Amino acid sequence: MQLGIDLGGTKIEAAVLDAAGSFRFRERIATPQGDYQATLQAIHALVLSAESALHESVTAVGIGHPGSANPLDGRIRNANSTCLNGQTLQTDLQALLVRPVKLANDADCLALSEATDGIAKNDPTVFGVILGTGVGGGWVINGRLLQGPNGLAGEWGHNPLPISFADELPAPACYCGKHGCIEAWLSGPALVADYQKQTPDKSITDVPALVNAATHGNHNAQLALDRHTQRLARALAVIINACDPTTIVLGGGVSQRPGLINDLSTALPAHVFLPAGTPLQTKILLPAFGDSSGVRGAARLF
Repeated sequence: MQLGIDLGGTKIEAAVLDAAGSFRFRERIATPQGDYQATLQAIHALVLSAESALHESVTAVGIGHPGSANPLDGRIRNANSTCLNGQTLQTDLQALLVRPVKLANDADCLALSEATDGIAKNDPTVFGVILGTGVGGGWVINGRLLQGPNGLAGEWGHNPLPISFADELPAPACYCGKHGCIEAWLSGPALVADYQKQTPDKSITDVPALVNAATHGNHNAQLALDRHTQRLARALAVIINACDPTTIVLGGGVSQRPGLINDLSTALPAHVFLPAGTPLQTKILLPAFGDSSGVRGAARLF
């Protein structure tokens, strides 16, 4: 049987799917913080747990993870779980587990899951977006992951936000060392930072609290959400103009905020290269499987 692992910054989830796509096994544990060797051992423990629960051997393991593996040497790069950076994750896990291991970016796994049997089932071109602690993307074309010769397909989060306005300068710093990256504007921490920049209120420290404040009449909180929607529209318009996907699936905690899909669908046409009044045909959707899309995609990497 094939086991999927979603290696997140705060949790590691493991799952085995049956032929119909239902869970045969599913378990979540906390991610060891900043400890690479402990992370390897945690994944090993999940493999053993699946075998014990199902009385069957795990024959292959798919891993969804932040960042990407360098095609030249296999080392992880650009992961916001920084203990992974520079590590030969696939080689190390194969040595520990004595089983074949495949890696893919977590947004790749979201896209693969939703294009296989989720909200974008059988759509020819699907762009999966993660809006969470970081911002990433992944492409599935005719049912197959597109990773590219550099392993960078979908890494739109580290392009600069298009059409920066005067009141958006200087652009915020990104952990990658650049300034003004889409991630530095659209991630959960970036959304909260934008609110705090525009108001003396520092009591709101996460996205759920910001959404709750807006719901209860906090005008500045609502303005921060509106700015985020407009910036997301500008960023996604580049994807649509360049590659014109059938479907964009928005995953990650920030995408769950109420009203985002409707507001985004209203904002996008102004930035897409279509004649005025022409309906946008690209579908903007939330994932059918929520935060389990990542582990479901990882389970399908083989």
